[in-house]
Amino acid sequence: MSWGTELWDQFDNLEKHTQWGIDILEKYIKFVKERTEIELSYAKQLRNLSKKYQPKKNSKEEEEYKYTACKAFLSTLNEMNDYAGQHEVISENMTSQITVDLTRYVQELKQERKSNFHDGRKAQQHIETCWKQLESSKRRFERDCKEADRAQQYFEKMDADINVTKADVEKARQQAQIRQQMAEDSKADYSLILQRFNQEQWEYYHTHIPNIFQKIQEMEERRIVRIGESMKTYAEVDRQVIPIIGKCLDGIVKAAESIDQKNDSQLVVEAYKSGFEPPGDIEFEDYTQPMKRTVSDNSLSSSKEGKPELRFGGKSKGKLWPFIKKNKGVTPEDFSNFPPEQRRKKLQQKVDDLNREIQKETDQRDAITKMKDVYLKNPQMGDPASLDQKLTEVTQNIEKLRLEAQKFEAWLAEVEGRLPARSEQARRQSGLYDGQTHQTVTNCAQDRESSPDGSYTEEQSQESEHKALAPDFDDEFDDEEPLPAIGTCKALYTFEGQNEGTISVVEGETLSVIEEDKGDGWTRIRRNEDEEGYVPTSYVEVYLDKNAKGAKTYI
Repeated sequence: MSWGTELWDQFDNLEKHTQWGIDILEKYIKFVKERTEIELSYAKQLRNLSKKYQPKKNSKEEEEYKYTACKAFLSTLNEMNDYAGQHEVISENMTSQITVDLTRYVQELKQERKSNFHDGRKAQQHIETCWKQLESSKRRFERDCKEADRAQQYFEKMDADINVTKADVEKARQQAQIRQQMAEDSKADYSLILQRFNQEQWEYYHTHIPNIFQKIQEMEERRIVRIGESMKTYAEVDRQVIPIIGKCLDGIVKAAESIDQKNDSQLVVEAYKSGFEPPGDIEFEDYTQPMKRTVSDNSLSSSKEGKPELRFGGKSKGKLWPFIKKNKGVTPEDFSNFPPEQRRKKLQQKVDDLNREIQKETDQRDAITKMKDVYLKNPQMGDPASLDQKLTEVTQNIEKLRLEAQKFEAWLAEVEGRLPARSEQARRQSGLYDGQTHQTVTNCAQDRESSPDGSYTEEQSQESEHKALAPDFDDEFDDEEPLPAIGTCKALYTFEGQNEGTISVVEGETLSVIEEDKGDGWTRIRRNEDEEGYVPTSYVEVYLDKNAKGAKTYI
């Protein structure tokens, strides 16, 4: 099968077909180019998505990623970032291996097609010129033959007329001979041109056109093969990244399988454990007999020593930990406003930070010392005295940091029980407060009042039992103005506030928020001017007023 023999007369159709083939190739190039743009856009969106949900450095959100579920989510974000990178690889490979290569090939193909059809048109023009020469020779031969016939007839007519002179007859005879000779010459010329045309025509249809059409056929077949190879490359580019994408997905699965709910639960305990013992039972106080109060070793009653815990009008007069109003002040340096366990963690973290700073300063001192030794051995490199001031500053910083670390280590040792605790606290822990009599005594107990945010205050109260029996049951909430509302909340579930300081709510009920959650899981709310207390934050949906005093602004 050859276009040269089968399609010898379809020059124009072949020209249209080959142009169509180039258009198809350019359309495929455009398709691949748009695919690469989509891959780049998709990769960019994936990277932005991964970056958007990455924890911010030095923020509370970063601390949350100690939990295994959050670590798994972080691993998922990192894997998605790598996943996006593979789509960028697809775009790059398709551009370099298909788009660029085919674009260059199309230019070469257009040039080759132009050259082949130029040769074809040139051959067409040559055969058309030969045909015109043949037609011209044929017409000339025909004309000369007719002229010769007329001249012969005229001669014969003159020769038969007796009235014509002999000279006229001779002239007519010569003219007829000339015309006859011209006809013979035209015949010979026509015959020669005809033979030459037939030869040119045979070569045109059996040699030139087949060769040209064969080149065009080979060009078209190469185009078809090339587009097929490009489609294979298109698939292979995708196939090459499948193993890496599979590893990314395997990484996500592995991260999900690494989630340990028990470990996360333990981290919650470590994060929020106060170290206090739960309050003990409150003994019945019989006012018909002389009062004799005893305080349980486990009791963490926030009411002042000797002060009875009574309720008037449904309002709590004696608060139990952890529902005591917190002490709003500056955090002490020794973190004494935190519960024991949280205080220990804060101190340990502070000690670790100081040790890291000490190590950093020590490394800097060692480096300066080495540099000074080099300057001493090689004075041309620098003046050793120029480093003395810096060395002195670093040494002073190290000493200062060590003293600071020793101070916090002493507080940490006190919390962990390695050093003797404060005398009053030791008395309280040893149970020396049991069996208080009704006689007038001075109480110097060091009550630790803890609030829902995990802080507590140290308050020394000196009241007599006689003052405790007075009808003036003042409470720390009574002597101050009510807190302003900073927002509202809606109860998501019913909560029975059975402990001191809590308040019961019904699902769907709307109340005022007067103090937001400080990280301990409790929110302080108010139903009316006389009823207020704490509820679990997870039981309510809070709507804070950004303009209210004390409300945080969330961005």
